[in-house]
Amino acid sequence: MKVWDRREFRNFDDTVELGTRNIKVALKRLRRWVREGTEEELDLPGTIHATAEHGYLDVQTHPERRNAVKLLMFFDVGGSMDEHVRVVEELFSAARAEFRRLEYFYFHNCLYETAWKDNRRRQSERIATWDLIHKYGQGYKVVFVGDAAMSPYEIAQPGGSVEHWNEEAGAVWLQRVITQWPNAVWINPTAERYWGYTHSTALIRDLFGGRMYPLTLAGLDAATRELSRKH
Repeated sequence: MKVWDRREFRNFDDTVELGTRNIKVALKRLRRWVREGTEEELDLPGTIHATAEHGYLDVQTHPERRNAVKLLMFFDVGGSMDEHVRVVEELFSAARAEFRRLEYFYFHNCLYETAWKDNRRRQSERIATWDLIHKYGQGYKVVFVGDAAMSPYEIAQPGGSVEHWNEEAGAVWLQRVITQWPNAVWINPTAERYWGYTHSTALIRDLFGGRMYPLTLAGLDAATRELSRKH
């Protein structure tokens, strides 16, 4: 039987004080800095050097440096993910700090035909997954964050969702996402040694071509290496 109990999920807090700076360090591998725009940013070292050399205030500027990476993140919320909220919030906070061009959406257990931006309005303000696929081009780096722990039917079968009747299996939607973004990765906050205990984890990992990584420094490093590859 399906359960539609209107559970309330809390939005992630992107101002969480990180327990470790190493998450941000790991994410920096994905940064690609480029010069763009007009000369509008103060070049402090250049200004000091020019002023000392010329004997008067000689303000120097240079084009602002911007992070050109475009990142799209999908977060699993609720259920078994509740025990991972703290570490996922740390990841979310680090990503918000590192990437100006960050878009994020929520789902529960498996992605289906809709996702949502605000957990407080998830019942009324859903966004079609097709719209996300069409809106965000192949230039985006895509990261899913979830423990992949669910009934295999939620992935493999129409009607498998625990919250609504899904006309198409979750695997169909995940495959569409992977077709759009071929090197999308899945970050799993569950310790890797436990992955073998849930069949659904193996199903998700296979759909992502083995690109499932633990939410550890080594896992983030491997994931960002994969995302940095060109397809």
